[in-house]
Amino acid sequence: MSSTEAMRLFVKILEEEDPGWYSRLSNSVVEPVIDVQMNHNSKVEPVIENGNSYPETKTISISTQNGSEVGTQDKDTVVEGFGSVEVYDQWIAPPVSGGSPKARYEHGAAVVQDKLYIYGGNYNGRYLNDLHVLDLRSWTWSKIEAKTGVESPTTSIPCAGHSLIPWGNKLLSIAGHTKDPSESIQVKVFDLQMATWSTPKIFGKAPVSRGGQSVNLVGKTLVIFGGQDAKRTLLNDLHILDLETMTWDEIDAVGVPPSPRSDHTAAVHVERYLLIFGGGSHATCYNDLHVLDLQTMEWSRPMQLGEIPTPRAGHAGVTVGENWFIVGGGDNKSGVSETIVLNMSTLAWSVVTSVQGRVPVASEGLSLVVSSYDGEDVLVSFGGYNGRYNNEVYVLKPSHKSTLQSKIIENSIPDSVSAIPNVTNVESEFEAGHDSNPPKSKGDIVSVLKAEKEELESSLVKEKHHALQLKQDLAEAESCNSDLYKELQSVRGQLASEQSRCFKLEVEVAELGQKLQTIGTLQKELELLQRQKAASEQAALNAKQRQSSGGVWGWLAGTPPPIQNADDA
Repeated sequence: MSSTEAMRLFVKILEEEDPGWYSRLSNSVVEPVIDVQMNHNSKVEPVIENGNSYPETKTISISTQNGSEVGTQDKDTVVEGFGSVEVYDQWIAPPVSGGSPKARYEHGAAVVQDKLYIYGGNYNGRYLNDLHVLDLRSWTWSKIEAKTGVESPTTSIPCAGHSLIPWGNKLLSIAGHTKDPSESIQVKVFDLQMATWSTPKIFGKAPVSRGGQSVNLVGKTLVIFGGQDAKRTLLNDLHILDLETMTWDEIDAVGVPPSPRSDHTAAVHVERYLLIFGGGSHATCYNDLHVLDLQTMEWSRPMQLGEIPTPRAGHAGVTVGENWFIVGGGDNKSGVSETIVLNMSTLAWSVVTSVQGRVPVASEGLSLVVSSYDGEDVLVSFGGYNGRYNNEVYVLKPSHKSTLQSKIIENSIPDSVSAIPNVTNVESEFEAGHDSNPPKSKGDIVSVLKAEKEELESSLVKEKHHALQLKQDLAEAESCNSDLYKELQSVRGQLASEQSRCFKLEVEVAELGQKLQTIGTLQKELELLQRQKAASEQAALNAKQRQSSGGVWGWLAGTPPPIQNADDA
């Protein structure tokens, strides 16, 4: 066993027996960067934090003031919500107010109506169950006190490694590690209007309890993959929870699934493709990318392009259009300093920015959500563990946008132009084509846009015509299918009649067979009687011959002939 693994197990046992050991340590003790509570012991090289490996990376420096790390950007750039965030692709610490939540990692986070909700998590080996909300317009923290009573007896359970999913005016807490784990995944619902917890009635066979799984909302269903159960067994099973019927369903997908893992990230593209990236096992971390087609339920492992990320676990991700932003994570040697993005239409990686020093956005177990203001998206990060537990908030306004042309292509031709794998980079070709002949005036720009509009309208008309033709073909196919079904029913009736007739014939054949066996027995008895009769007749003949054997031979032998009676004479 390696020294890192031995230390991890030692600290895990110590935290289980004495959860408060960490808080009794002296403040002068330097905390290690390695998160000994994580179940990863990767052998990959440490992540380079100076930015030299990524020459185009935007780097921000971090200064330490009064024991806390803040960005070097002027705090005046973030004054009133997202509207004052003027810098793109840089992490900025906004000036929050109110009572901040306790530092933590492996918590749940969700955004509902410009409010960030934080629930549960892990701090010094203790599972938390508090619920806090951050107003993303005023940057004010407040704690939510859940109501309890006869009508709402359910209370929150301290947990970590769970998933928090917004569903209307409710928050769904899915799975997670608890002090006394249950046998199956638990689902808790928090009503934001009533401020009450409830436990819905769930149907079907629920998956085994776990933490570190991924949960993604696809339409009206939740897709759950992987994680680690209470016995530290890594999982790679796939389950779906229908939120309308509250019914579990286990999915047996074809193809080669990802290896068992936890603390990975997952994203959904065009409501069809589930992407799994990274995560860790007990011995290593991963940087592989797997894709599940939710229509065919088939796994694939496409080729990644661009600057492929290093292995990591405990990272967080969020999608903005076709862009999948991933922040933080680590490999038990160092936290990951880069914020990366994957274009899910081209499967090309790129680096958005990088940080230096022990910054919360370079942590494991942090949360990442997205909110919007005035048509622009902003990433919001909270918490994490990078040698110490964090409760800071950081924001980043990404410059990556989903192009209008890409969205039109995805919506009009979802099957023929598949996003996974090997799709033409429409955005790159679009930009390259315009760079070669850049318009020099507004009139040129307008003419180019009109030409593109006409081309798109023409393509739309063609697609509508094609869709109409497909509808007609579908109607014909359905009609043919109806005729074939009727014919099938007729053939099934004939087959049933023939089967009944065959059964009767089989019964008659069996009866005839029995009769044949009886005839054979009678024939044998007749032959025996005939042989007995022949033997009797032969014996009688022999006796008669012996009685008449006197005459000359008897006279010669001196045997007198039999004396005849007077009546015979």
